[in-house]
Amino acid sequence: MTLPLRLATRNDLPRLHALIESSVRALSAGYYTAAQIESALRYVFGPDTRLIDDGTYFVIENEAGVLVAAGGWGRRRTLYGGDQMKAAADPLLDPLTDAARIRAFFVHPDWSRRGLARQLFERCAEDAARAGFCSLELAATLPGEPLYRALGFTPVSRTESPLPDGEMLPLVHMTRRLNAGTGTA
Repeated sequence: MTLPLRLATRNDLPRLHALIESSVRALSAGYYTAAQIESALRYVFGPDTRLIDDGTYFVIENEAGVLVAAGGWGRRRTLYGGDQMKAAADPLLDPLTDAARIRAFFVHPDWSRRGLARQLFERCAEDAARAGFCSLELAATLPGEPLYRALGFTPVSRTESPLPDGEMLPLVHMTRRLNAGTGTA
C-alpha cells in the first residue's frame, strides 16, 4: 500500500500527539508494561518540532485525510525522544563521520503492517544519503525492533533508559550502512 507522503508542519502537532498516543498504547502492549507505556508517553514519546523545522519529518494521511503514520530522520545529535525530553543544544552531525538518525516512527494501529513505515523509511534513507550520510543509527523500541531488522538494521546494544518516575524503558541501539546518494544498503 502506498499513500501520499508529505513533510510535516507545526499545524500537524495536535494530530501527531493523537497518532503517537494511539500507536504507542496499542502497538507496545505485550512488549512493555502499562506503567512503562504511560511513562514513555509522558517523558519520551512525542513530536520533535526540531525535526519538523529541519524539514526531515514526514506524515502519511489516508484517503479521508486522517493521519495514519509519521516518521523522519535527523541530522542532529539527538537519537530519540520528543520535545518533552530535549536539551536546548542539539548540534548538527557531520555526514562524513556521523550516522544520520532515524527518528520517531509511529503508525496508527489500524494501519500497521501495510508498508507505511517502510515507505517512510525509504524516503528518509534517500534524503539522508543525498545529504551525504553513509550510515543510519536509531534507538528502537521493542515493538519496533522487528521492523528495523527487516529494513537491514543490525542491533549494536540493548539498554534501559531510566525515566523520571523510576520506570525503565528498554531500547535497542541499531545501525545500518547506506550507499551514498541512493539510500540503499
